Amino acid sequence: MIRMTLAALAVLSPAAALADDGLMIRDAYVRSTNPKTAAAFMVVENQQDAECRLTGVSSDAAEVVELHTHAEVDGVMKMQKVEGGIAIPAGSEHALARGGDHVMLMGLTKPLAEGDTVALTLDFGDCGTHPVEAVLDNDRAEESHGGHQGH
Repeated sequence: MIRMTLAALAVLSPAAALADDGLMIRDAYVRSTNPKTAAAFMVVENQQDAECRLTGVSSDAAEVVELHTHAEVDGVMKMQKVEGGIAIPAGSEHALARGGDHVMLMGLTKPLAEGDTVALTLDFGDCGTHPVEAVLDNDRAEESHGGHQGH
């Protein structure tokens, strides 16, 4: 009986299925303010005993998909590509959030409309890959993830 209940929960709850290997992706969404680019945001939780590193992301929705962050350059905040991936410490979480680390989609294969879903595949190297569905939500307010920016 318990096994059947757990199996049903895994099918009904994508978050539960993703947590099987100790990584859980939640609150995934996309913003796009022009027909050529979009950015994806989410929280990655690492329940494993070892660090996992988000090394890349792929998607059929764009010609180029990169990990980006914002950094101060000569007193001005600028977006730049992340080299070497984003560490998700063991037993911790890291928010890919507006104004910080995020997934940049450039050269969209088609303009996105409110409510469209973008399929992403997150590559965590030795920790595996994870498919994620992120819904376009341009009206979503900027959120605080409790200060969990990987610090």
